[in-house]
Amino acid sequence: MNSRIYPHPFFAREGRPFIIGTFAVTAVLWLLDWNFLAFLSLVLFVFCVQFFRDPARELPTDPKAVLSPVDGRVCKVQKAQDPLTGEDAMMISIFMNVFNVHSQKSPVAGRVEEIVYKPGLFLNADLDKASTHNERNAVRVTTDEGRSVTFVQVAGLVARRILCYAKVGERLEKGERYGFIRFGSRVDVYLPLDAEITVSIGDKVTGVMSTIARL
Repeated sequence: MNSRIYPHPFFAREGRPFIIGTFAVTAVLWLLDWNFLAFLSLVLFVFCVQFFRDPARELPTDPKAVLSPVDGRVCKVQKAQDPLTGEDAMMISIFMNVFNVHSQKSPVAGRVEEIVYKPGLFLNADLDKASTHNERNAVRVTTDEGRSVTFVQVAGLVARRILCYAKVGERLEKGERYGFIRFGSRVDVYLPLDAEITVSIGDKVTGVMSTIARL
């Protein structure tokens, strides 16, 4: 089984160095009786534990469901231009704060046709121009029904590291883990114009479990 597909450890592997490192520093500082610094290190350890959690979720049974790729808040639903195909599409943007799960899952199943990384700025991911100005990584998938879906990892104000494990030519299953963004970010999903959008601006969504549209 592909390692990106559930089941996988509760904590994302990307966080292991941070979790282990902050725990070790905290323990050393307590042993040295540097209580104030140890407390600060403990706070950082707790933050890392909650940030890098990546619990397994159950997928909706609806075969036409487009899954939310992440936890967060829907900050944009509008007609836009797919950044890879240049075609008109429906865009759904989901903003993640530092308390959301930041592991990205594929919203649909299909073949990876294209992956494009673009360096950029680190503006607040909640801003409209973050989609075109910030560091980002776009993945385009063709579903089994021949529909094109693009999802874009967008770095945020604090994020400085986008990780993508998908490869062109590979198949991504719906809900399959394909990437991670460290410390605050956003994901934009571009769907065909005839997609039935099932979320509105301001809605809170849960990665994999929430349906954001139907194809």
